[in-house]
Amino acid sequence: MAGHEATVCDNAARALELVKSQPFDMMLSDVVMPGKDGLSLLEDVRKQEIALPVVMISGQANIEMAVKATRLGAADFLEKPLSTDKLLLTVDNVLKVKRLEEENRELRQRVGKHDIVHTGEAMRRVMAQVDRVAASESRVCILGETGTGKELIARALHDRSARRGGPFVTLNCAAVPGELIESELFGHEKGSFTGAASRHTGKFEQAHHGTLFLDEIGDMPLVMQAKLLRVLEERQVERVGGDRAIPVDVRVIVATHRNLDELVKKGAFRQDLYHRIYVFPLLLPPLRERAEDIPALIAHFAAQVSEQNGWKVKSFTADAMAELQRCSWPGNVRELRNAVERLLLLADGAVDRAVVKLAFPQSESEAPAAGPAHLSGTLAQRTDTFEREQILAELKRHGQRMTDTAKALGLERSHLYKKCQALGIDLRALRRSADSVAE
Repeated sequence: MAGHEATVCDNAARALELVKSQPFDMMLSDVVMPGKDGLSLLEDVRKQEIALPVVMISGQANIEMAVKATRLGAADFLEKPLSTDKLLLTVDNVLKVKRLEEENRELRQRVGKHDIVHTGEAMRRVMAQVDRVAASESRVCILGETGTGKELIARALHDRSARRGGPFVTLNCAAVPGELIESELFGHEKGSFTGAASRHTGKFEQAHHGTLFLDEIGDMPLVMQAKLLRVLEERQVERVGGDRAIPVDVRVIVATHRNLDELVKKGAFRQDLYHRIYVFPLLLPPLRERAEDIPALIAHFAAQVSEQNGWKVKSFTADAMAELQRCSWPGNVRELRNAVERLLLLADGAVDRAVVKLAFPQSESEAPAAGPAHLSGTLAQRTDTFEREQILAELKRHGQRMTDTAKALGLERSHLYKKCQALGIDLRALRRSADSVAE
């Protein structure tokens, strides 16, 4: 009705199960139902911390019931009999408020979080290129190691473009299983496959009149590369299970840490897609090549972490700063940010060299820099070796905690498990080893 799609449930238990397993824009619930009543359902939704507006409906409404519903977090309370006009007006108002709250939340999260901090020449050159290409509609391919800030650069391109008033939508191609990436990009219709209980709007539609950032494009399956190429050429998508083309006006920005030229030669990346996306390449320098930026980055992260945790900002001594500038930082800016948080937790006062040594018993500055010198074999073998070393190092650093390790590496937790399996990393053995050391 009026462009809305509804999923109907005949009891509260089933409704709670659905909202826990898949996204909905809002819930309409009767108060009187067989089994658990609507107010109890509302209470369960809030206990589960599900961010879902709920409108209560009752034919036996009274002030006490309405007050209770409001205290439990109901977005509105409607009395029966319902008129279609009243119902649709309420739905529209609730959805408008929800969208405003989401936009405000995103703006709050973005303040200070997406600053591109730099003082050195290397990043000044990059930002000059960003300013040059941002105002155009040219496709940009951002290249660089993991953790160098590729998404920040993509956001900067969006914020400096004529599309800045539109949405900025992201998708990490490496974090989505191959069988689901088509649905994520193009959406799907209800019932188009097992588990498709409702219509899903894809990333292209979500980014209409804005920017779509496809991170780790080099990990996209070949079959999807062909479909993406068609969308880029035709500027329209078709949902999985759909029967009509939907026009989309989207600027696509891509990024990868892989060598796309090599992938094309190996047949792992389509040459025609490569020429579509590789219009304006932007190469981000690794942190080891921009050591002059480290003091400014540390000050920025120290202030950010302190504000988030309600801590007093601590200073870094000159010898601590020099020690940190000597580190190789294979995880780049993302690794530095995590290191700053660890140092602030360990320091009682100013962060000095002793605290750095405590945080890094085998200091990265004393370890050989990660790079091609100690790797051998084909490019694929060298890549696997490097990824395995980085994952093992982060697992050790985070006490084998998968959630923290995945966050540090910028991966989904499920994708990290798959990576470990593919690279032959025995997580159980690592945990047993760590437990025996602890004992």
